[in-house]
Amino acid sequence: MTLSRKAMLRGLSASALALPFLTSGCGKVDQTKGPRTEISFSILSTENAQNQEPLWRPFLADMEKQTGLKVKPFFGSNYTALIEAMRFNQVQVGWFSNASGLEAVRRADGEVFARSSDPSGVDGYQSVIIARADSPLTAEDLLKCDGKRTFGLGDVKSTSGTLAPMTYFFLPHKVDPAKCFKTVRTGSHEANFQAVANGMIDAATNNNASLERMAQVSPEKLKQIKIIWTSPTLPEDPIIYRKDLDPATKEKIRSFFLSYGTGTDAEGQRQLKILNNLIFGVFKPADDTHLLPVREMEAAEALIKAQNAGDAAAIRKAEAELKAISREAAARQAAPQALPDSVPGARPDAQ
Repeated sequence: MTLSRKAMLRGLSASALALPFLTSGCGKVDQTKGPRTEISFSILSTENAQNQEPLWRPFLADMEKQTGLKVKPFFGSNYTALIEAMRFNQVQVGWFSNASGLEAVRRADGEVFARSSDPSGVDGYQSVIIARADSPLTAEDLLKCDGKRTFGLGDVKSTSGTLAPMTYFFLPHKVDPAKCFKTVRTGSHEANFQAVANGMIDAATNNNASLERMAQVSPEKLKQIKIIWTSPTLPEDPIIYRKDLDPATKEKIRSFFLSYGTGTDAEGQRQLKILNNLIFGVFKPADDTHLLPVREMEAAEALIKAQNAGDAAAIRKAEAELKAISREAAARQAAPQALPDSVPGARPDAQ
């Protein structure tokens, strides 16, 4: 099994940190006039691992030191909670998956300004479907739709946990998991991993970065699973802030992310180690066009559903949407928008 990477580790459970934040003290960070002195930063937590908070602490401390802003973390394993927190200005900056990030842009006044990268230099990650290593189960078996299997999907807003396997695996074969499996459960990547490894369900979605994380924290359990399907490469995760942040605060945040870990001196190496501990490479500049691939996946999913249902009107609508996205992507490639430059002194290859 070759594991490369990306995103889904780190954090405390939503019940431990997200709910208290949502229900108390929100107004204290709502600075509506002038440059901010305090921000809340949301962190995607699709694995319930309380021991990950120490890995984030030095990164957040450096963010405070370099920006001069008070930075409050907001951990959440529920994608909707992250989106709603930004929508109601309870967080101003956040790390999102692509699917949840798209919703943050659409519904929460969000704007992409950076994206993550892999410490190995491999750009992108894959959704996977896993089964127990000692099981004869294959990907083809999952498509038989015989109602005999149990299956685990991710959060509905998860790119690798739901959108990618639906778009690239199930729907092209006219398979509706809700109708074709004996039981379908929804859980985090870690919960689905544990359920498969412990024989509680037959198969589940995941991603290769989450498995990389499991190789660190549960190496023996990792030996108990196998990958039976791998998606095309998915884009790295976006970093998003609210559009209505004042320009001075935006620049402080942008400069921090795009310069962090890029120095060649001892301080730069210290920062890069912090990023690598979070399974990140240096951050790279991006804008909302970073989300074009997930928009294309959405439209493809809608088209396949319409075709499977024989809905002519829905087919025309989805085809038009796909063509519009393709034209936008082609225009972007032909005349790329200028992304913000990295800050002075950053490594050229970090752009």
